[in-house]
Amino acid sequence: MTLSTRPLGQTGLEVSSLGLGTVKFGRNQEVRYPNSFSLPSDQEIINLLDLAQSLGINLLDTAPAYGSSEQRIGRLLSNRANWVICTKIGEEFLHGRSFFNFTADHVHYSIERSLRNLNTDYLDIVLIHSDGNDMRILESTGCLNALLTLKQQGIVRAVGMSTKTVEGGMKAIEIGDVVMVTYNPSNNKDHAVIDRAVKLNKGVLIKKVLNSGHDCISTKANVTKNLRFALGHQGVSSVIVGTISAAHLKANSDIVKSIKV
Repeated sequence: MTLSTRPLGQTGLEVSSLGLGTVKFGRNQEVRYPNSFSLPSDQEIINLLDLAQSLGINLLDTAPAYGSSEQRIGRLLSNRANWVICTKIGEEFLHGRSFFNFTADHVHYSIERSLRNLNTDYLDIVLIHSDGNDMRILESTGCLNALLTLKQQGIVRAVGMSTKTVEGGMKAIEIGDVVMVTYNPSNNKDHAVIDRAVKLNKGVLIKKVLNSGHDCISTKANVTKNLRFALGHQGVSSVIVGTISAAHLKANSDIVKSIKV
């Protein structure tokens, strides 16, 4: 039995209930995981992508801020048409540091680079990678209008924001197609955003369901509890969990498949 899929709001996209986060494909500096790690080899990534597909995972989450993640996916991913790729704009990571640029010009530059890096002529989902000032980004910069224009041109299929505030999540879900929010038992403030998304039939992706790995150190029960907590909320389309471990990916998939909602 493979993973079930869920509609991503009214985008027309169907995404697996578990998505694969790819920070660790390309970046191991200035990250908040509990343990350090080495970047995987090309063959390890190929094996992990093959395993993900065999489990029924079709959603990959990446970003320019994830180091070489986009480039490696573009070079190593086969069967592009079978995948839903979510990338981002706004945050850059260079020389070991993050910086942000939300101008319309940078959006166009970033999208062109992502298309080239990912070896594709379209992007399924593009999210604004917030610096924490969600409302300022949405109301006072050119990035949202630039993304909406690219959507009208067919280059991007769905747009939205990876938010850091409830207020920003509410605004993003009103004007975009998708919102990505933090949601786990110790950080559930975005439940109101998810509820609003349900009413508007917008897509919801969950980040940090395992609290950046800190909630999966002790027991499998913690992982199960967190995944059930998120996927049990009506309107959640997919939970993004990052890993470069085949064993962890298989275990997470087994847990998600066992959850009855």
